[in-house]
Amino acid sequence: MARRIGTYNTLTISKQTDFGVYLDADNLGEILLPKRYVPRACDVGDSLTVFLYLDSDDIPIATTERPLVTLNESAFLKVKEVNHYGAFLDWGLSKDLLVPFSEQQVPMEAGKSYVVYVYQDDRTERLVGTTKLGKYLREESQSLQKTQTVDLLIYGRTDLGFKAVINQLYVGVIFSNEVFQPLKMGQQLKGYIKQIRDDGKIDLTLSKIASEERDDLVDKIVSYLKAQGGESTLTDKSAPDDIYNCFEVSKARYKKALGQLYRDKKISLSKEKITLL
Repeated sequence: MARRIGTYNTLTISKQTDFGVYLDADNLGEILLPKRYVPRACDVGDSLTVFLYLDSDDIPIATTERPLVTLNESAFLKVKEVNHYGAFLDWGLSKDLLVPFSEQQVPMEAGKSYVVYVYQDDRTERLVGTTKLGKYLREESQSLQKTQTVDLLIYGRTDLGFKAVINQLYVGVIFSNEVFQPLKMGQQLKGYIKQIRDDGKIDLTLSKIASEERDDLVDKIVSYLKAQGGESTLTDKSAPDDIYNCFEVSKARYKKALGQLYRDKKISLSKEKITLL
């Protein structure tokens, strides 16, 4: 089984020494797990799950430390230092992650955090970071489906809205008119595929789609009215912020849900209040 730098691997102890144990990494040969990471009562033939990377001399080495991000993944990381090589980021290991100047979308500053993608340099085989996510993640998809639930990582802002990493594989856009809550760089949250455009690019939304979302909201409004004794002053004339603070939806979606309840004769509606029938 092929082993790869930048990933977790379960390896067998092949040799013990005073300074650690060597692990059989198949195609990568024997790799040292330094003594400070070796669990107690280990012996030759035992298996350990470790993370593999290159040390300062570019030699493969193992650790039981758990990095904040692995190969071909993105994470929100803090810059510890900037020098003539580039920016060095804290990613949870004793050796910091380098983001060369050529891989910085904007000049990185010590003390600030950025969303970074980790790749393996073809020439040196080192693990390297980049903030140019569009070079390594796909902007088009034919496999994602409309209304599909996805994991998002907010990584950029444009005039149109927010850019997000989708399931660690793609990048897409949440347009400003789909944002009804504060968003910030590095935020992780659930979202939904709004549509796959004709060019394959991905539009996102933070709300469930159409009828499914409306049905959920209708149920929430009914439960809210029951808890309030059957009446509420939160009408279709209320301020958008008041509606969002209560139900975390836009005013337009709230009005549609009220309209459905009114048509179903479950509420009466006036300018001042709504009443559960």
